[in-house]
Amino acid sequence: MHVVLYEPEIPYNTGSVGRTCVAVGAKLWLVRPLGFRIDDRQLRRAGLDYWQHLQWEVVDDWDTLLRRLPEPRPWFFSKTAATPYTDARFEPDDVVLVFGNESQGLPRSILQSNAERCLRIPIHANARSLNLSVSVAVAAFEARRQQVAATDR
Repeated sequence: MHVVLYEPEIPYNTGSVGRTCVAVGAKLWLVRPLGFRIDDRQLRRAGLDYWQHLQWEVVDDWDTLLRRLPEPRPWFFSKTAATPYTDARFEPDDVVLVFGNESQGLPRSILQSNAERCLRIPIHANARSLNLSVSVAVAAFEARRQQVAATDR
């Protein structure tokens, strides 16, 4: 499994996502520009002592990421997507989850060119959105659940 944060802005969120990646066995990809330095104390603090166990990589741009991913058929998460994440079938060897940054989400161009692979996490109308690290955890654990179920068959 691979989790991609597109231009993340907040080190605490990225640190928490890193901890989630360790918990589900995912590699974390960070697409520049980042809103913080990689050696940021807040990033490491949020990741606690899990950061040493995290597989992670930083890439300079979207095109570089697509070339580096082992399976470039990602799932894109957006509050504007029509399909709930629970309708997706995450394949055991084909799970790449992409999330936009905290203030803007993913660029419209990426969402439009991948409309059939865009997913949302349904939330109550009174909430504008979920925290980035919460969204990653919800999606990653569902993908992991499906992976385990598929291997148990």
